[in-house]
Amino acid sequence: MSDEEKNKQKAEPAASRETYPEMDLEHDIVGWESQDDPLNPRNYPPSRKWLQLATVSMITFISPFASSVFAPGVSLADQEFGNTSSIRSSFAVTAYLFGYFSGPLVLSPLSEVCGRRITLNAATTIFVLFQIGCALAPNLPALIVFRFFTGFGGSGCLTIGGGVIADLFEPEQRGLALSFFSFGPLFAPVIGPICGGFIAQRAGWRWTFWVLVIVGGTLTGIVMVTNRETNPTVLIRRKTAALRKELNRPELRSCYEKEGETRGPATLLIRTCTRVIRLLATSPIVLIMALYIASVYGCLYLLFTTITSVFQDQYGWNVETSGLAYIGLGLGFFAGQVVFAFTSDRILIRLKQRNNNVLEPEMRLPLCLPFALFVPISFFWYGWSVQEKTHWIVPIIALFPFAFGIIGIFGTLQAYIIDSYPRYAASGIGALTVTRSLFGALLPLAGPPMYEKLGYGWGNSLLGFVTLAMVLLPILFRRVGASLRQKFPVDLE
Repeated sequence: MSDEEKNKQKAEPAASRETYPEMDLEHDIVGWESQDDPLNPRNYPPSRKWLQLATVSMITFISPFASSVFAPGVSLADQEFGNTSSIRSSFAVTAYLFGYFSGPLVLSPLSEVCGRRITLNAATTIFVLFQIGCALAPNLPALIVFRFFTGFGGSGCLTIGGGVIADLFEPEQRGLALSFFSFGPLFAPVIGPICGGFIAQRAGWRWTFWVLVIVGGTLTGIVMVTNRETNPTVLIRRKTAALRKELNRPELRSCYEKEGETRGPATLLIRTCTRVIRLLATSPIVLIMALYIASVYGCLYLLFTTITSVFQDQYGWNVETSGLAYIGLGLGFFAGQVVFAFTSDRILIRLKQRNNNVLEPEMRLPLCLPFALFVPISFFWYGWSVQEKTHWIVPIIALFPFAFGIIGIFGTLQAYIIDSYPRYAASGIGALTVTRSLFGALLPLAGPPMYEKLGYGWGNSLLGFVTLAMVLLPILFRRVGASLRQKFPVDLE
């Protein structure tokens, strides 16, 4: 944020800024000492905020990296295990995403009840331990099961990170924070096959998992040492417990609890573990956005599972060099990241000023449409360049618009969900993660038969027409997003 924007923000009327519940011991309420309480994560120095986000983002890079690093080595694992089924081969890659589907249902709400730190530490530990199982897998079914559990643990950082951003940053700063945090979930799956190709070819497919054990274990250790709790609900709950003991006042309650609330641990856990489902089931705008992201994400993983075979079969590349075909996607992600980081918060601040300094989550949405227009371009360009066996550089460049577009879609809609449900941002991001992971796991399974029947030209053109039709959704979000959000409020308590 520029100095000019900071000064404008300071000059805003107090009513336009979020206020934090303060201490009121006369009425038995425990809250923050003041609006500037240094223990409130929103009041941390910028250096501490960005260090905290970087801590989470380190794991958020290695987790999606693990989702695709194995893709180039699948053929070598098939040879070792005697597998001839293309469906089982694809499932060995996408089983990880079924873990991504299951994890947020439990880990997102747990981070809102038990805390971000302990939940993230437990999830990343599961992620590392089951990588060892993958490296030692005796057969393909065992590998698929272990991949599922690594995905379960690896999903924690994706959803908890959204909660950390809501805990630390004001809405006007979240676009930049999200662009930094989202670098891993979208860019890492592109780096994965590039590294995985070299590792599998030179050291064997099992070493792709040993590398994950080494790197993931190191990063998990760093996270456990440096990560701190940021969930305001958990921090005030701990403060309340300490004051009850210190002042001998058992009647004290947290400012984030309702008066007379007496839910036991079991009831609380059941209630919180259904938050992701309740968001998807009772909020039409969240469901539509989740399905939109899921469809585009499924197309991304459909590309991931076919790029390697395309460049091996069509262009005669070996396992080692076929990973380099993902460079076009990588460059597109990087360019999209830069543009989103530069524009997202600026547009939000400008629209807020036009609205008498009243912030509305829908102010995030105008940026979604221009990014969405880039996605269909790649499918037509990539599909027919491969079908006609043009020079290999053409399909690689053709993947650039898709990556550029998807980064803006993801960032915009994730920021909207966080702004709409800041206290339950982890569950909100969890709703998006659950849906997109399910599509990302299932859609690639339809890839081989679809391309076998339609060819790469018409097969990718079909996806192009689908994503072109979905460009109408960002327009729908802008027109009816606010009315749907207000008409269908979600009780997440």
